[in-house]
Amino acid sequence: MERPENFDRYLAHFRVRSRLARKKLYRRSLFIVGGLAVGAVAVLMAWLADHAQDIFAAGLRTAPYLALAATPLGFALATLLARHVFPNSQGSGIPQTIAALQIENQASRAPLVSLRVAFGKIVVMTLGLLFGASTGREGPTVQVGAAIMFAMGRTAPYRQSGFLLAGAAAGVAAAFNTPLAGIVFGIEEMSRSFEQRTSGLIIGAVIAAGLTSLALIGDYSYFGSTAERLPLSSDWFGVLVCAMVGGLSGGLFIRLVASFAKGLPGRAGAAIARWPILFAMLCGLGVALCGLNGDASVFGTGYAQARAVVHASGDIDYWFAPLKFVATTLSAISGIPGGVFSPSLAIGAGEGSALSLIFPHLALGALALVGMVAYLTGVTQAPITAFVIVSEMTDDHAMIIPLMLAAVVARAASRLLSREGLYHALSHGFLASARAEPAKMA
Repeated sequence: MERPENFDRYLAHFRVRSRLARKKLYRRSLFIVGGLAVGAVAVLMAWLADHAQDIFAAGLRTAPYLALAATPLGFALATLLARHVFPNSQGSGIPQTIAALQIENQASRAPLVSLRVAFGKIVVMTLGLLFGASTGREGPTVQVGAAIMFAMGRTAPYRQSGFLLAGAAAGVAAAFNTPLAGIVFGIEEMSRSFEQRTSGLIIGAVIAAGLTSLALIGDYSYFGSTAERLPLSSDWFGVLVCAMVGGLSGGLFIRLVASFAKGLPGRAGAAIARWPILFAMLCGLGVALCGLNGDASVFGTGYAQARAVVHASGDIDYWFAPLKFVATTLSAISGIPGGVFSPSLAIGAGEGSALSLIFPHLALGALALVGMVAYLTGVTQAPITAFVIVSEMTDDHAMIIPLMLAAVVARAASRLLSREGLYHALSHGFLASARAEPAKMA
């Protein structure tokens, strides 16, 4: 019996289509499973961070001056581990992920987002918080999420940039329990573009990470729900002032951290390069002094202090913002692993509360929210991410318009001091190192 005409051609076409369909299904499955894994690890990192801070706080209650010895030693140990045991784990981790996205060579990309770096990030980040560092765990979650997705993506014959991007976005979504902000962060901050082919997969990974976080720790708003309102009136002048202050201070933070990352000129820079562990100890001592002057509230992520300001549930400490700014700067330039997301939100909330002295008729919670968006925008220069993440964290949609205005003004103010956001400014060093040196798998 003869085959119908063109049967072989149709059969070959069917086989090709089936093979492509299986590949697509496999790839989508990797994104979903990876998102579940990122969500679970993000919850673990949150638990570790909270308990590390609780242990340090308990130690301070027993011996108030413990930080003067423990924090410098902790910074020294964390820096030693980050430099010699887990290289590429220092700092936030977002610059490393941005650099990895720009590298096409897999062997050069791998040391920035390997599972070993992810493990080291978790361990040394927790160690830093255990000794009072003014750092956060959200930025590290981005690098860890990217590393998990990168490891899973290596089993598929596709470009890895989509996996890295999805892991970073899922990390933000799970860390803050803000799925929309995770998507916006992936588009605006990490990729600086919208890739149609990977956008749906990013959303899938974000949903998987969010569902995992929801299943493990329940539905919650990062800073709790607020009902702040800011009607259109002359009081909006306070929004503009708060936005300018946050943008300029965020730009100053970029300049300081980026300058130390590139290396200071002259003898100071040479001394830091020669004795990095000693420099880290000095930074730790500075953080300890800031923390003692700030009634110990300056240590750690600053989450509790920011939440208290947003809900106006505590006394206003007008020195909190400047002390937290100094402590966070010292932590960032020391070389220890740790993020700046949570400390930035705390600094912004502190700046907003301090401005209540000048604008007493504005609701304290509203000023705090504006300050958080302004300073976070000033640091990242990602205005959409900043106002989306704060509005989603507080479940307060009535403040979206003033938060949008604050983000736009803050970005303009920040760019007066720095042409790039912190993460992109720091990514150049990692990118240059990865391209200049032969890749060594971590």
